[in-house]
Amino acid sequence: MAAVGPARNTWQPLQQTCTRSLQRMGKKLPFSSFQFGNIEVNSVLVAAPMDGISDSAFRCILRRQGAALCYTEFINAQDVLNHSILFRRKLAAVREEEHPIGFQVYDADPNAVVAAAQKLTRFKPDFIDINIGCSVARVANRGAGAGLLLEPEKIAEIFDRLTNTLSIPITAKIRLGWDESHSNYLEISHLIETHGGAMIAVHGRTRQQGFQGKANWDAIREIKKEISIPVIGNGDVKRVDDIHAMLAETRCDGIMIGRAAIANPWLFSMRDRHEIANAEVYALIQEQLAMMIADYEEEPALLLFRKFINHYLTPLHLDRSQKTALFDHRTAKSLLRAIEELLDL
Repeated sequence: MAAVGPARNTWQPLQQTCTRSLQRMGKKLPFSSFQFGNIEVNSVLVAAPMDGISDSAFRCILRRQGAALCYTEFINAQDVLNHSILFRRKLAAVREEEHPIGFQVYDADPNAVVAAAQKLTRFKPDFIDINIGCSVARVANRGAGAGLLLEPEKIAEIFDRLTNTLSIPITAKIRLGWDESHSNYLEISHLIETHGGAMIAVHGRTRQQGFQGKANWDAIREIKKEISIPVIGNGDVKRVDDIHAMLAETRCDGIMIGRAAIANPWLFSMRDRHEIANAEVYALIQEQLAMMIADYEEEPALLLFRKFINHYLTPLHLDRSQKTALFDHRTAKSLLRAIEELLDL
């Protein structure tokens, strides 16, 4: 696995491309900038780390649409330390255009998190992000992810050690607490800042909520008022109007978009899904699939691409038999031909 190259200033041409495209449609991207550590972020729109989704090809798609910042899928510290196949797959390809990029790490043991983060620096991440927000039982119930919210002293140790030993920014993605009776987001936010954290992304739900219920943007606004490092708001951003609403209500520095981007990567260019012509959908599908084949080879790429097809073609309301027929294709050429027919191109 080859090490990735250092960060380059790839944002400017991306910004210009997005700006020109949106000017033609009478729209604007929210290009206010902010900085954390030595990293300048030239838009408020940030792509969330999504396990099983945020591979290199998808990150490139989001960057090309306007995402100013990306993260890897979360990486188990034990996989890094044991150099597992899963770890190698997640970092097998990081393209130049993905910078600035953060590598997100999780574990319940501060020693493991620190050792893994130190090992990951050989792949030239622009920053290391500590996952303090994953609500999945297999992660949180063993004290990792959102489980760390119950042990603030571990969070302090991780940030103390990493900010004292690494030269790149250390950030965190958190939730509001373990549950409603343990909503310690202000304590955790202050702690991260005090112990050297450079930025915090906040999912406006507790671990108990998972992805259910309404995200609490008021809590994100509270955090932004209380600390001086940049705050990224996350949760219930599904449409262009939601981007404007979260900025207005929370005054946060950036907006992190996750699940909504799977069906609508064009949200990063400030467009809702119904605004996207079928020809543009098809072009993006071709682009992403080509990158995935380059990364995984054709057969596994086609399998991995199924989840994206299902989302990208949602407006067509395909029935089970149509989806089954699509997923039965064994070559990219035949799959693309079938998609082209469905899109009536």
